[in-house]
Amino acid sequence: MAKLSPYFTGVACQQCGHTMPPSLTRAKCERCGSPWLEAQYDYQAVAALWPDALAGRGKTMWRYQELLPVVPEARISMDEGWTPLLKAKELGHQLEHSRLYIKDERQSPTSSFKDRQAALTISALKAARIKECVIASTGNASTAYAAYCARAGIKLWVFVTSLVPAEKMREAALYGAEVIKITGTYDQTKAIAADFAKRRGLYFDTGAKGIVGKESMKTIAFEIVEQLGWRAPDWYIQSVSGGIGPIGVWKGFVELKRMGLIKKLPRLAIIQSEGCDPMARAFEADRETAEPVTPRTAITILSTGDPGFAYTLLYRAAKSNGGVITSVPDRDAFRALRRLARAEGMSVEPATGVAFAGLEALLTENVIKPRHTVVVNASGHTLPVEKFVIEDQAIVDIDVNSKLAEQWGMREEGLSAALEHLDEKITRVVVIDDSPHDSRLIRRLLQRHRSYRVFEANEGKTGLELVRERRPDLIILDLMMPDMDGFDVLSALKADPQTARIPVIVVSGKTLTTQERERLQDQTVSVWLKGSYSTHDLVDHIVRQLGEPGVSAAVTPDASGTPEGKRRPAVLVIDDSPLDARLVRRTLESRGMYRVLEARSGEQALAMIEADTPDLIILDLMLPGMDGFQILERLRSNPAARDLPVVVLSAKELTPEEQARLAKGRVESTWAKGATDRAALQEHIVKVIEEV
Repeated sequence: MAKLSPYFTGVACQQCGHTMPPSLTRAKCERCGSPWLEAQYDYQAVAALWPDALAGRGKTMWRYQELLPVVPEARISMDEGWTPLLKAKELGHQLEHSRLYIKDERQSPTSSFKDRQAALTISALKAARIKECVIASTGNASTAYAAYCARAGIKLWVFVTSLVPAEKMREAALYGAEVIKITGTYDQTKAIAADFAKRRGLYFDTGAKGIVGKESMKTIAFEIVEQLGWRAPDWYIQSVSGGIGPIGVWKGFVELKRMGLIKKLPRLAIIQSEGCDPMARAFEADRETAEPVTPRTAITILSTGDPGFAYTLLYRAAKSNGGVITSVPDRDAFRALRRLARAEGMSVEPATGVAFAGLEALLTENVIKPRHTVVVNASGHTLPVEKFVIEDQAIVDIDVNSKLAEQWGMREEGLSAALEHLDEKITRVVVIDDSPHDSRLIRRLLQRHRSYRVFEANEGKTGLELVRERRPDLIILDLMMPDMDGFDVLSALKADPQTARIPVIVVSGKTLTTQERERLQDQTVSVWLKGSYSTHDLVDHIVRQLGEPGVSAAVTPDASGTPEGKRRPAVLVIDDSPLDARLVRRTLESRGMYRVLEARSGEQALAMIEADTPDLIILDLMLPGMDGFQILERLRSNPAARDLPVVVLSAKELTPEEQARLAKGRVESTWAKGATDRAALQEHIVKVIEEV
């Protein structure tokens, strides 16, 4: 359980105003169902501490610990925050404005302001023992989250549009993230990422909607005010795509004024590219909601065509004290980018060029007066990663529809096809064989029939390193290799908890002794003798073993006559063993009747149940941290989950006391791993769900 700040008092819905207890994993309002949530604090208590309590603290964003939801002890940090506030003397001279400052977020660990969001979010996930998460990004967030997830040991899935610069994709892959490139709009990319996360029971970062991300961004406001001598600027300017940056910064200014630490709020100037400006269009028409547009800007990092409720929040903030939301042409942004580089020696990303082009326009129109103190967010640097560090297979490419860049809206046949192929394309196989000819043959056989990513290693030690790096879904292993043979590789794999449960298929020319066969029987799925098997049979066997890692978003008729489009019951499998969970999932999915979700820990399971209550839970008892008995107690104490049917599937030998605890927890039945008739389990689950 994440340790929360003692000043973090609750969560408020930004749409209906309902308040709830403090939580980092809450996904929606319990009253209206809105995902737009924000943290609340004991501002009176913090006002009694600040600014005196800040003296002597480290110069990072964590110095503002009282108004962050996670305590500093739980942080995953690279000393992000406290970026310079630079006086832009030469640029100010050229623009005839002497009170111009630049908040230089380029100095962040991965060179963008998104490091703040990644640091706080990943700290919260690590504290909650979440092992895997999913984000959709237009660029900077992918790099930031990948770096911090690598530092925290959290697996990251990054979904980006095909328009995101290849350098940013490669950099995310360099940190070990799984990068999924979607040929389509950013809003479609978000939809696919959300579906992917939901089907696998993974944490999906909701950006501006969620609690944590906005909290990190408000530290920009805290720093600006402190760096200006506890004064707010007259204007704060930032370019915008989804809106999390200025929404969070505005919240920071509001909190400071609420505590009496500043006398006034700055005016917001939110700048968009004319090629993707739904906010600017709506603001000009004085509307509280924005109509989606088709992105047609060369500045892909700002290509969110549907800002949703984020615009409404920014509209209200800007309108409250004379701020503006406007747009500038791409050509003006690139011109401003060059001017800044030559005047101040600052190389910035094109999105920052949009902000400075907006500044120039507002100065020209005399909206910003000579007496006004102005701070512009330089949100990121232009520095790319080396193009050839990462090989092509690091990025998975999914084409929703080749014409989606030219038209707005989802075409269901393209989206469904993309989702059907996504699971296959992210499946990884490692082939370890000292014969390049044999490993290449297996790779070609598999890729002729499936879009799996197949990686080859031609010696045991290299293969072991490749497995630890790639964490494949299946290993195909030769036994006769120099130095480190297949038996040694197997022993090393089984001794490592991170690789012990990865299924292994042996394909070898070695004549096995009885003792060797018995050893392999306990450690492998199957053994195939080179030169004596049908390639068709081997491929079929591998495909069956891998199965389909997830369920397609499309609902199709099943054998029992379920009509197309009918909601399928959701089954949540709580098991820290990916192999055991996969076996259960395949057993249930074989009839096409259920959506099967997986959780690897109690904390993750409880968060998933809170976000989307399943129809049935299949529970292992031996779990790290919170065991199955504790999960059951938490469920039965929660009114929303009190009557959820639970089936226990575990290898644990139960004592009479433990059996009594399960009876008290009202479990439907208890099944022993390794001795369970899958058909009987399937029929039992059908019966339980029908009775519910």
